[in-house]
Amino acid sequence: MEAEAGRRRRRGRGAEAVPQPSRDVNYRRLRNPFPQMEVFPADQIADMHETALRTLEELGVKVLLPEARRIYAQGGARVNEDNEMVFIGRDVVEAAVASAPKSIACRAGARRRDFTLELGSLVFQPGAGAPNATDLERGRRPANGQDYQEFLKLTHHFDVFQMISPQVEPQDVPTNVRHYFTTQAQMELTDKFPFFFSRGTPQVKDCFEMLSIARGLSDDEFRGNPHCYTIINTNSPRTLDIPMAQGLIDFARHGQMSIITPFTLMGAMAPITVAGAITLSHAEALAALTLTQLTNPGAPVCYGTFTSNVDMKSGAPAFGTPSHFQASLAAGQLARHLGLPWRSAAGSASNINDVQAANENQFGLWGCLMAGATVIIHSAGWLEGGLTVSFEKMICDAEVLNMVAELCAGAQADSSEIGFDSALSEVEPSGHFFATSQTMERYNTAFYEPHIHDYANFGTWTERGSVDANHRATGVWKEILANFEAPAQDVSRLGALHEFIARRTEAGGAPPES
Repeated sequence: MEAEAGRRRRRGRGAEAVPQPSRDVNYRRLRNPFPQMEVFPADQIADMHETALRTLEELGVKVLLPEARRIYAQGGARVNEDNEMVFIGRDVVEAAVASAPKSIACRAGARRRDFTLELGSLVFQPGAGAPNATDLERGRRPANGQDYQEFLKLTHHFDVFQMISPQVEPQDVPTNVRHYFTTQAQMELTDKFPFFFSRGTPQVKDCFEMLSIARGLSDDEFRGNPHCYTIINTNSPRTLDIPMAQGLIDFARHGQMSIITPFTLMGAMAPITVAGAITLSHAEALAALTLTQLTNPGAPVCYGTFTSNVDMKSGAPAFGTPSHFQASLAAGQLARHLGLPWRSAAGSASNINDVQAANENQFGLWGCLMAGATVIIHSAGWLEGGLTVSFEKMICDAEVLNMVAELCAGAQADSSEIGFDSALSEVEPSGHFFATSQTMERYNTAFYEPHIHDYANFGTWTERGSVDANHRATGVWKEILANFEAPAQDVSRLGALHEFIARRTEAGGAPPES
């Protein structure tokens, strides 16, 4: 889809007047082709894991939800109800890690969109959870329902995004019915793997019911595979709040996936060192993972971390830094120590889509790739450390992700690729390969087709108005939205979905719980 748009924007060639074969682009089931780096020796990783287990045993975790404390106690943890502290023995944690699935088959709205999360697989999500949206034409603003729908369309358009992210908060939609709006949009505008917030059992159950209605799933079919996911952030240091704990329980009980993500910023809510911050993150992730397995052994759960440093001059979060890169590498080592699929993140603290934004996002991205991350969140569009998602940055970052996806396919070197008969033997010394049999067969499909990069020379670029990549990106996202076509849907199921939303809205909806 994006390749089609890219071809229409490329400078004209006479040969393009004749219909040519198009590139077969499929970025839906990627494998990470990069060698995995290690930042710490194996014995130090083992020490970090042991320290995390000791932290859970001796220091404990504060768990604010009474039901969660009961589940921990029934599973063998020591619970102090007076101060809400839970002390989890290593035997309990190790049993939970053993029961957590090492491979998770995620079921999207269409079978071609299904994917598997396991060590070695690679899945991208765009920037998520921001209160604001921005673009060059409308400026920075509190995100609204239109922004949410437009980001959803852009996410659906790019094959390289396999999962729907929380994107932006539609703040013009009341919180008691916001989950109806976002779920309906996901069911109508995309057939990719959807996201639901964990903001209390009533909202979660509504979302589960809406997904089942829209996709024609029985209770057994819904519980049989993960059809959606949530993101669980611990409150570092060592606190699991009410909606997050309830989300872990609700999703585990229904066989749906939780991505556990302690948000540990070095020097703020975590130790100032990479090793200390990642050890704390590991402990918190293990505590949350244990709750899912005590609730429902074998429940799908994705290990995660989002660890970077703060700017010690201002206290503001910083991303795409050397410490962020190192933290991703350490998290990857610990995930492999457990054998679990895991989530990491890119992102940027820049205020606009500029060189700083590109540098930070790409440096953070490569940290995730070299660490062997399974799911990379905030891989496109994220600005201001998560306060804003940018339309133009999402387009620019998607270009980089597409090129990474191209690398996942690997290079071939059979006889047709080497081309002794079709290329090498056809060209005399000092000749050229523009007209060889191999080139003529492949010229329209051999190379990646960019949607934002411009390869024109300076003179041609100047004649066209000297438009930079940021402004070209505006034209790209506007064209995508103008030509967007939603995937085919079952009309009767959508009708039933609308009836459910109308009935629940009339009843007052479901306010978020905290």
